[in-house]
Parts: sequence; structure tokens; C-alpha cells
Amino acid sequence: MKKTAFNQIHKNSGGKMVEFAGYEMPVEFAGIKAEHLTVRNNVGVFDVSHMGEFWVKGPHAADLVQYVTTNDISVLQPGQAQYSCFPNGKGGIVDDLLVYLYEPEKYMLVVNAANIEKDWNWIVSQNKFGAELENASDSISQLAIQGPKATAVLQKLTKVRLNDLRYYTFTIGEFAGVSDVIISATGYTGAGGFELYFYNQHAEQIYNAIFEAGAEFDIQPIGLGARDTLRLEMGYCLYGNDIDDSTSPIEAGLGWITKFNDRNNFIDKDLFQVQKTEGVNRKLRGFQMIDRGIPRHGYEIFDATGNRIGEVTSGTQSPMLNKGIGMGYISKEYSAIGTEIYLGVRNKLLKAKIVKVPFIY
Repeated sequence: MKKTAFNQIHKNSGGKMVEFAGYEMPVEFAGIKAEHLTVRNNVGVFDVSHMGEFWVKGPHAADLVQYVTTNDISVLQPGQAQYSCFPNGKGGIVDDLLVYLYEPEKYMLVVNAANIEKDWNWIVSQNKFGAELENASDSISQLAIQGPKATAVLQKLTKVRLNDLRYYTFTIGEFAGVSDVIISATGYTGAGGFELYFYNQHAEQIYNAIFEAGAEFDIQPIGLGARDTLRLEMGYCLYGNDIDDSTSPIEAGLGWITKFNDRNNFIDKDLFQVQKTEGVNRKLRGFQMIDRGIPRHGYEIFDATGNRIGEVTSGTQSPMLNKGIGMGYISKEYSAIGTEIYLGVRNKLLKAKIVKVPFIY
């Protein structure tokens, strides 16, 4: 198993370590619910150094990124980022990712840990433009500091005016005495906060500085378990659960990152255009339990008469709502908000209803 630069710190902090995407990572410290509430109400720190970072550089960098991603990068200015996905040429998704326009002719693509090799091979195979590619994943560490107190903690450690960083923007500056740190406002928890990218050799210095600055706010380390429950409360997709090589962005409700304009000629554009125009047979929907029960990935979804109409892709007990919530692909006839559905749980049918996401506001 690979280890991030924070591995020993996690163990010293009592982290329960598990294998995740080829890395030894902390799934929890004080407990998933406690950590979830810490992020929603206060401030917590996630090690997300297992994520992958690719640089795409040179005069043809934009050509390649525009071709392999569904969103329209032509609207980006340096210092802006966007959420996007790689279509796989067969109507599915290779991965979802963040695209950062670092400077003209230089992009950083941030991809999921489990897909680093797959994504790298994919983008290399599609590089008919001659863009310069670099896989920097093993040399870059990343921390996500999330929660309503994140700005107060981090502002102690940088002269960058953090309140000026709007959502999906970033800057490069000095942080905790380390120069050229990428400070980004692209969090995946819905609780506000920032991500920091820096070279591995600075990991301990930056981590210790953050926890010293956050002591007065009772800052806590947060594991992968709470990261999953936080993103699910926001209705954000998780690759491998809610999206994968067999799901299209149109089915997944990601039409908003799939831009059909003349500037944007990407892989599978014509196919997705047909899906958007003519509709799809199933849709990814959020649902909330009416009966007591916790939905889990793989549970079957039925109508009132017991006909199978879909499958759960993600589910949990929401710490904020204290109810079971989930997402799943559901036949379009049953996908309207407010529709009652039934989950097959241990030979029982438990009632739920389709709701808008995010689950909390």
C-alpha cells in the first residue's frame, strides 16, 4: 500500500487505518458522526493527498483538455477552476475531476485516487494534439480544511485574503512559511473551506501549523468515512458508486457540466446531445427514507406493486437530518420529485420518497 506524507501523523492521532484506492488512509478518528458534525459546525482537516494531479502544458494544452472533458474550459480565467468529467468514448464516464487553469497554457487536472493510472493512460491515449503531460501525483500533498471556522484558522497563516477567494477560484501564495502553495476554494463537503496543494516535503510543517492555529477552534482530523457522508448530504457524486464507465453525465444529472456549444467539441458530444434532446431511460435521483432504515449501495428499488425500478448507488444515515438518505438510478417514469419508492431491505420493502438534492441547505 502507498502512504501519504501524513501517514504517521494519522496513526499518532489514533486514526483507524484502512486500505483505500491503494493507499493506507484513515477512515475515522473520533467517529464518523462526530467528525461529520465537526465539519458542519466548526472545522476539520482531511488528508486528500491520495488524489491525483496531472499537469497539461504547452501551446496545445487547451486543445487536449477541451477534447477530453465535457465542461467548457474556454470560459476559465487563470485562477479559476471547474468541475468536469472525462467521457469514455462509449457514453460512460472515465472519471470526474477538477480542472484548474493555473496560467495560460498550463492546466492542473485533479482526479480520483482509485483512477490515477486509468485516467493517466486515458489522457495519454487521447493526446493527438501534442500537449505536454506530467503526472505529479506522487510528489504533491493535499489537505482539505473544511467548515465554517476554516477561514478564521487559515487566515492566521497567510497574507492571501481568503475571503476574496470565491467558490471555484484559487491562488498561489505563501502559507505557513511555505512559498508557492495552491490555495483553492473547491471543497466537496458543502461546509465551506479550502484545499491546499504543496510538495510532500512541506507536509509536516503545514499540518502542524494548521493544527496550532486551529487549537482555539477545537480543530479536528477527519477521516474518509465523514468525507463520504458529507458529500452525500450535498448530493455530490462519488465515482465508482454514482457514476462510472456505464453511466452518462446526462443520466447522472451532470448536464450542467456538459456544454454543447461550438467551442466545445469533446468526446461523445453527439451521443450526449441526443440524450439531452430525447431524454434518458433512467435518472440519478436523491431520496429520503420514510420508513426507518439505512439505504446501502446495491439495494434494489421497487414501485408500490413490487416491480424493480432501480438501484441504490449511495446511502447513509444523515447526521444532520437523522434520517436515511441516498441516491440511485431510477426509471424515468418514477423519477419525479415527491414520488414514493420502496427499497428492498432483508426481504422487506421500506418506503422512501424522491427529493431534491442537496438534502440539507
